[in-house]
Amino acid sequence: MAEQKRADYASTRERAAGAWVAAVEEGSPAWEAGIEPGMRIVRVNGVEPRDLIDWRWEADGACCELEVFDPRDNTTSTCELWRESGQDWGIDFTDVLFDGIRTCVNACQFCFMAMLPPEARATLTLRDDDYRLSFLQGNFVTLTNVSDEEAERIVTCGLSPMNVSIHAISPEVRRSLIGRRADRGIEVLERLLAGGIEVHAQIVLCPGINDGAELAATLDWVEARPGITSLAIVPLGYTKHSRRFKSSYSDDVEASRAVVRLLEPYQERARRTLGLTRFQLSDEFYVDAGLPVPAAETYDGYPQFYDGIGMLRSFLDETELVARERACDLRRVDESLAEKNLRVELVCGEAAAATIDAFCRALSPVGRARTRAIRNDYFGGDVNVTGLIVSEDLLAQLAEDLSGALVVLPEVMFNFDRLTLDGDTQNRIFEELRRRGAVVCMSVPNPGDYLDALLATLDPDR
Repeated sequence: MAEQKRADYASTRERAAGAWVAAVEEGSPAWEAGIEPGMRIVRVNGVEPRDLIDWRWEADGACCELEVFDPRDNTTSTCELWRESGQDWGIDFTDVLFDGIRTCVNACQFCFMAMLPPEARATLTLRDDDYRLSFLQGNFVTLTNVSDEEAERIVTCGLSPMNVSIHAISPEVRRSLIGRRADRGIEVLERLLAGGIEVHAQIVLCPGINDGAELAATLDWVEARPGITSLAIVPLGYTKHSRRFKSSYSDDVEASRAVVRLLEPYQERARRTLGLTRFQLSDEFYVDAGLPVPAAETYDGYPQFYDGIGMLRSFLDETELVARERACDLRRVDESLAEKNLRVELVCGEAAAATIDAFCRALSPVGRARTRAIRNDYFGGDVNVTGLIVSEDLLAQLAEDLSGALVVLPEVMFNFDRLTLDGDTQNRIFEELRRRGAVVCMSVPNPGDYLDALLATLDPDR
């Protein structure tokens, strides 16, 4: 299974400017120097750090000199840190960006944030397009707001790989899709590629706009640039609040199959010449086309797993692995469910239900486990993924009487503040489900984690 990680999306925490210390590891060089949480690193080796990249770049050696601000008495002092080879300085910061997020300057037709409900909280509508988050957290960026100096920094510091949204290559189509600064994105991208930066690219495919001949032209352009080591193609997603789009590939089986067929020769050439598939379709295309997801070896180690590339294949393969290697644990869970007269309800989005059914069958061949797919009425449109489940839909669609149910909530429906996209808290949802009679737990939505969560819930003393 590809490594699981989550972005801190739509956080409600305030972002204070500066390199503020969140935690210090006991016994570390920072701890020994007297640095404490709540202090701010003003300078490292005489340089005021703009972000975590500056910190890593300047503090790369065996020693570093810091200027540290202590807000308790408004004093600034200097200290020198020394470390052994391979030792970490022992400082965690409150944010990876110390000077604020670079926001988007585009007007993309398909921008999901332009399709949010009018009551959505402000943090959901913050449109970041920061090249530093592309390197540090894997966010996709267009590069349209990157200056020459910033492009040079990316190359000089070797900020690789970068995750870049291309969408189309013809200037007129790019301007139609992205806005008047679309050309700048390609200029910067070419400069990064020439500087040896590896790029994972993305296309959001919009029916009748950048598919067909335009998609073929974009694929040709990418094929000629080996520095783009993977290209993810994801379908337009739309909500009921969209004023521009009312349908997508989810509504057109033949259009989805046409995209699959168009990509096949590019994938075959890449495998023949590079040993990589390189050109990847998101799982939704195979679901929408009614086709099986490809084998694991075609996903090149899942470099774009969190763009929805290979999640279903990874889940299916891990289900088989768990069934072979953890058969005793599966049997223990099924027997415990029978003893306690419980049934498992695995909450998920509609898109994943058929895939997660495979794990339910492995867990309980007699049917004590099932998926509970939540229809997304809050966003509407073709939104059907697990990570966008909201409290309003969850509580409306689960039964009022949940006696005998062990409800497993997906961790990805909450941000790091444990809030759902419609602003409800994890604690309140747990309380409500327990009021209805359910046993409740939470899990990362993959087979091994599901099994661990169920074992811990059914036998907490084990």
